[in-house]
Amino acid sequence: MTVTQRLYEAAKPIWQACHDHPFVKGIGDGTLDREKFQYFLLQDYLYLFDYAKVFAWGVVKARDPELMRFFSANVDAILGGEMKTHRAYMARLGITEEQVFQVKPALPNLSYTSYMLSAAAAGGPAEIVASILACSWSYAEIGARLAQIPGAADHPFYGEWVRGYSSQEYQDTNDALVARMDALAEGCTEEEYQRLEDIFVVCSRYELGFWEMAWRLEP
Repeated sequence: MTVTQRLYEAAKPIWQACHDHPFVKGIGDGTLDREKFQYFLLQDYLYLFDYAKVFAWGVVKARDPELMRFFSANVDAILGGEMKTHRAYMARLGITEEQVFQVKPALPNLSYTSYMLSAAAAGGPAEIVASILACSWSYAEIGARLAQIPGAADHPFYGEWVRGYSSQEYQDTNDALVARMDALAEGCTEEEYQRLEDIFVVCSRYELGFWEMAWRLEP
């Protein structure tokens, strides 16, 4: 098995719990309470700024120009690409970016981003991608599965979210991260792999916790 296949198997039960979570299911069938989605949207918007900073650590830690460009391009993809969906929903809900920054990150959100930034600061490029990948890959899988639900991608409110994370552009970006993880971890020792798995599984647990945080509207 490749490194990413091993990582996937290690986190598979957690990811299945994400698929089964009522928040995710509510997006798929269009029944999610909009108050919960708005809470999620604001928290996720704050999260993405720190997520981009994890990629920025990759620019700092990279030892060759190609890898620097890879991490830099992903910072641009988040700030100029993925956040477009969030901004579109914010416009529909009448929320300005100024209002977003008046919102404080909930404790599970703050804990998650602090963990990723700590892993990035302490590790190298492989650890950085391992901390990033749980979010990117799980969202790619969630988006693809939700898009298979009849009517989900065409829902008047949640369809835009489903289309964004099931889009070929998003899937391709994630596939590049998966390939990069395998390339960076090529030839790693079992001890080095275990460190990557620990990071990936912890971040997967944080992903599940993020859905639960939004479902419960945690302060």
